[in-house]
Amino acid sequence: MSDHGLHSVITMENRDNVKGIAARVAMWSARHRALAILGWVAFVIATVALSSQVSTEKANYALAGHGESGKADRIVEEAGFPKQPAGEMVLIQNRSGSDRVTAAEEVTRALSTTADVGEVQPPIQSADGRSTLITFEIEGDQATASERVGPALDAVAGVQAAHPDLYIAEAGDGSGDKLIGDELEAGLTRLSLLSIPVTLGILLVAFGAVVAALLPVALAVMSVVAAIGLMAVASRFAPTVDETTHVMLLIGLAVGVDYCLFYIRRERDERRKGADPHRALMIAAQTSGRSIWVSGLTVMIAMAGMFITRDVVFVSFATGTILVVATAVLGSLTVLPALLSALGDRVDAVKIPGLYRRNSEGRFWNGLLKLVLAKPLISALVAVAALGAIAAPALNLETKGQRIQDVAPDSQVVQAYVAIGEAFPSKTTPARIVVTGDPVRNADFDRALAGLKSAAAASDGKLVEPIDVDVNPAGTVAVVSVGLSGNADDAAAVDALNLLRDRVVPDTFGPAALVTGVTAESVDYNVRLEESLPWVFAFVLGLAFVLLLISFRSVVVALTGVVLNLLSVAAAYGMLVWVFQYGNLEKQLDFVAAGAITNWMPLFLFVILFGLSMDYHVFVVSRIREGHDRGLPIREAVREGIGRTAGVITSAAVVMVAVFALFATLPLIATKELGVGLAAAVLLDATIIRAVLLPAVMTLLGRANWWLPRGLRWLPEIAHEPPPAPAPAPARELTPTP
Repeated sequence: MSDHGLHSVITMENRDNVKGIAARVAMWSARHRALAILGWVAFVIATVALSSQVSTEKANYALAGHGESGKADRIVEEAGFPKQPAGEMVLIQNRSGSDRVTAAEEVTRALSTTADVGEVQPPIQSADGRSTLITFEIEGDQATASERVGPALDAVAGVQAAHPDLYIAEAGDGSGDKLIGDELEAGLTRLSLLSIPVTLGILLVAFGAVVAALLPVALAVMSVVAAIGLMAVASRFAPTVDETTHVMLLIGLAVGVDYCLFYIRRERDERRKGADPHRALMIAAQTSGRSIWVSGLTVMIAMAGMFITRDVVFVSFATGTILVVATAVLGSLTVLPALLSALGDRVDAVKIPGLYRRNSEGRFWNGLLKLVLAKPLISALVAVAALGAIAAPALNLETKGQRIQDVAPDSQVVQAYVAIGEAFPSKTTPARIVVTGDPVRNADFDRALAGLKSAAAASDGKLVEPIDVDVNPAGTVAVVSVGLSGNADDAAAVDALNLLRDRVVPDTFGPAALVTGVTAESVDYNVRLEESLPWVFAFVLGLAFVLLLISFRSVVVALTGVVLNLLSVAAAYGMLVWVFQYGNLEKQLDFVAAGAITNWMPLFLFVILFGLSMDYHVFVVSRIREGHDRGLPIREAVREGIGRTAGVITSAAVVMVAVFALFATLPLIATKELGVGLAAAVLLDATIIRAVLLPAVMTLLGRANWWLPRGLRWLPEIAHEPPPAPAPAPARELTPTP
């Protein structure tokens, strides 16, 4: 900042008695609004230009695994194996007919004359004699095989049409990617078309004025765009995964709109109470601006907890969400005050008849609050009982890895993949034994391979042949593939993996051999999450407690905030289990329950929800503290603080719930879980917790709310109340000049 700018900030602080970095930055932006507005626009344009010049680094999953499977994957990745084209499989299975030989000949003939199809392998038969499998490859880069697999799918469909008495279907790398890509593209297109109009519609109802409604949406979108641009640079240190952009849009739109909504509403309320434009903006800067600053820091601290996992997906999510929250805070504290200063009362321009209201206090919530304050103990007990009932299913929470069945389970590709896995388990999710040596293929290796085949034959079906061997060009690494019973990460597959890891591999290839594969990777990933979870919880809860303690100078307020947010998270877990694990609302949400929740969802929801819940908590408690600092009794401070924020909290919650609920329309079960979990938690947080439990608990605690041990009274005093109105300047006596 220039010397002139710094002098302006100090002068404004002295003149208006503003305190805190948020208020100082806001008032500087208001005094230099052209510079602040143009600077923000230039910042967003610069990030977009930067991202076009700096390519985004994508995460390499082969180098990002955990435990034994991660080590094995890294050995294979660095061993120089030739890049494999996309593999496809065609299953021919008995139904009312059984002439699979003729059908197999027709499939082979049709595929051999199809564009972009490589060598078609001879058919193999299943152990039960009911299924035939034909494998082939899609020529070219595996990453783009989905663009070339269409003719092969059409050829197989033609043979199926000619043999209705058999089941003939195709699945594989290219067809799976095509299915996921098509489904996601349709869902994301729908999401992008609906999210901003839905948000804008809610804000139009909340403000009743077009300009006031457009500001939060515009700033939130610009924050997301800027953060995505910055992510290109950050990916040099934290490579991104594909889902990161979707999560950034989800979080950025929610918090960006909320922050602007809090700020604009406070400024408008102060103007309607008679404050002049400058003072109304100053009060909003020192109250809502400070709440945004504290809330943003808390959200970013919560997101930073994901770094502890050292998992590539969580690290990417943490980086993206921290960037988007930071840009949303930056925009809310700089360009928003400048825009409000420039617009003045024109922020209420283009009023909508029937929707524009001068009084933003919610009559319903004030009526409920009156009842809660009259019977705080009963209200608290009822609220806790309700949250406990909603959270109860979380006691049975089970987790699973992501599977292709999570996308469009009724599609032909998914059904074919499942059927192939049941008939030929070694072809869909085999375990891979990684053996090293120089050379690796020697007499000891051959004896070990023979021992593996004998062990598989004696495993009661847990280990399934055929057993395949692939050796790298240098002859130093061999990958031995063997099928596992069960499916992916179910109990049967995990039991077979344990047999392979604990007994078969050490007894044949020795303790230096490593086991990887889909099942092994899922097991090792779950172990890593279980090890990380206590540390993530301790990090997020501990730092959030410290930040609240410093902000409000109260141990009780900090502890209350942590406990209430934990209740919100527990209720969200309960809703997830009730819907997605127990299978309720399957038809309405278009999914098939798998008896478990996606394995990364509990940790991710915890950090996201804990951060977002702080939005409301900091905003509401700051308003209650304002009343306390003015000398109001706790009951009156609670009534005023919650009553005056009821309208804006409702509007903010409706925006968040609407945006999150749209994610439940995407095809992946994980995104449905994310949308439902976040929407349910925010809804419960803004109603049962903030409107009932918080006022009841604070009323019961009374003066104890602001208890601070003597040993912590060195903490800095932070003003919550608006700065006092300046006294009118004394009239000067005019002296005539000669």
